[in-house]
Amino acid sequence: MPSVPFLPFSIFLGILGVLCVGLTSFWGQHWLGGFAWDGSSKMFNWHPVLMVTGMLVLYSTAALVYRVPISWEGPKLPWKLLHAALTLAVFILVVLGLVAVFEFHNKKEIPNMYSLHSWLGLATVLLFSGQWLMGFTYFLLPWTPIWLRSFYKPIHVFFGSSILSLAVAACISGVNEKLFFRLTNQTTPYNKLPAEAWFANSLGMLILVFGLLVLWSLATPTWKRPDVDLQEIQEPLLQEAR
Repeated sequence: MPSVPFLPFSIFLGILGVLCVGLTSFWGQHWLGGFAWDGSSKMFNWHPVLMVTGMLVLYSTAALVYRVPISWEGPKLPWKLLHAALTLAVFILVVLGLVAVFEFHNKKEIPNMYSLHSWLGLATVLLFSGQWLMGFTYFLLPWTPIWLRSFYKPIHVFFGSSILSLAVAACISGVNEKLFFRLTNQTTPYNKLPAEAWFANSLGMLILVFGLLVLWSLATPTWKRPDVDLQEIQEPLLQEAR
């Protein structure tokens, strides 16, 4: 067993995740002017909140579903469905987050997809979308051959961690990009570390710590669901679990 049991560690992760979302929301409300859905900069402020909530925190929750010890016993199908439902919720939040930023850019006639942050974000979203579609097809539909499910499973696990790493990189680069845009020409510029810079830099470090801890928990062998047999691979959607 690891030195720290999974349950208290997951509670600690949950607290960090709530802090990531809460501090992102506070930044938007306190320094960035609040929130609206009207194409203004207040609409843009939904973008970081929705992306951190969906692509970072909720996606991490979905990835950790199979680390919950009670998921190790009985049919795996209910946990597959929970995992799929959580990632579907992530997709919905991500779409809303993209709408928020593109609507703002288009209304203000700001170019789209020119920065490294936008490229990282798009790569993350595209990989995530493909991962969700492939996972649904391979693991939840009844006509996929068992050998193909077995072959794809380690690939699915690898890209799950890779997408989370990309999401962390996109979030941190987005925080940094927003600070440069806001503070470059201010009375107290970014390199003088005004209060907002301290706050947002700390938020970026918190996001990094959260992501690294999630990746560590995913890589901890004793927290992985034991491989019993091929029965779990033979439990697709539309087929009653035995």
